Amino acid sequence: MRVGVLTGGGDCPGLNAVIRAVVRKGVQQHGFEFIGFRNGWKGPLEGLTMPLGIEECRGILPRGGTILGSSRTNPFSIENGVERIQANLAEHGVDALVAIGGEDTLGVATKLADLGVNVVGVPKTIDNDLSGTDFTFGFDTAVNIATEAIDRLHTTAESHHRVLVVEVMGRHAGWIALHSGIAGGASMVLIPEQPFDIEEVCSQVEARFQSQYAPIVVVSEGAVPADGGDMTLVSGEKDEFGHVRLGGIGDRLAHEIEQRTGKEARAVVLGHVQRGGTPTAFDRWLATRFGLQAIDAVADGDFGTMMALRGTRIIRVPLREGTAELKLVSPEEYAEAEVFFG
Repeated sequence: MRVGVLTGGGDCPGLNAVIRAVVRKGVQQHGFEFIGFRNGWKGPLEGLTMPLGIEECRGILPRGGTILGSSRTNPFSIENGVERIQANLAEHGVDALVAIGGEDTLGVATKLADLGVNVVGVPKTIDNDLSGTDFTFGFDTAVNIATEAIDRLHTTAESHHRVLVVEVMGRHAGWIALHSGIAGGASMVLIPEQPFDIEEVCSQVEARFQSQYAPIVVVSEGAVPADGGDMTLVSGEKDEFGHVRLGGIGDRLAHEIEQRTGKEARAVVLGHVQRGGTPTAFDRWLATRFGLQAIDAVADGDFGTMMALRGTRIIRVPLREGTAELKLVSPEEYAEAEVFFG
């Protein structure tokens, strides 16, 4: 059997660990041959390939990013996109496809599976917002990076008696902000699921200064004010999946805090640093287990499935179930965490 592998959407630490596990077990235990499709769905769409064997996977376990490259290409938004993918898979003799990605990449995989393409999905996203799995790889690394940044910012905030607003990724889900905010001892955490009251934020900032401690505010890029304001956009342009580019809520919030309280406030945007670098041990472990189970699903002919972590077990769930909805922070989970803020 010849198996294609691709990585789509935003990169994250752990992608190479999945590729390595899929290829090593596929070659050594199942006798499969592999071909890498470059740059997400653009690879099978345009026939962009690279050799993918054990040799190509040596030394990639600790590397961030993806040796296959990635993109946000959506074949369903391109004329004859699906037909071109099917033709290229046939031309390269590909019997099955392992698609590694998040909501958008696996959404494409779900539609292709419905059209008869033999595809197995592996969930990745630093946002940890896929409903079908308890955790996605990449999330733990992003949280650790954000937590380390918050730890470092505490000391400079204290030295200068200023407010520091830390903007982290999270378009619709606030998992990175919530986990890193608790772990880093933030004064408050603002997430997309819970619109914030700027007056309340400023009140907590002033209360924090009264206790002789400089506040750290962690905010997801998709957080919105309760007075009906919109998400803060870098531009109104949309990608092929219809997403606008977010960014700037940190600066906007720091400006409001300074204007309303008279306290100096600065914004720190972590941005893509959360995606880069060496994956944590947990992400390497999870990504490797996902890869091992994914290639077994291919061997079993169990297509149209996604690997998922449930508790400590890796199970298979239908792709459609895995991408049916976003996993958001519930009001109860946020309220439970609020005891650590302040």
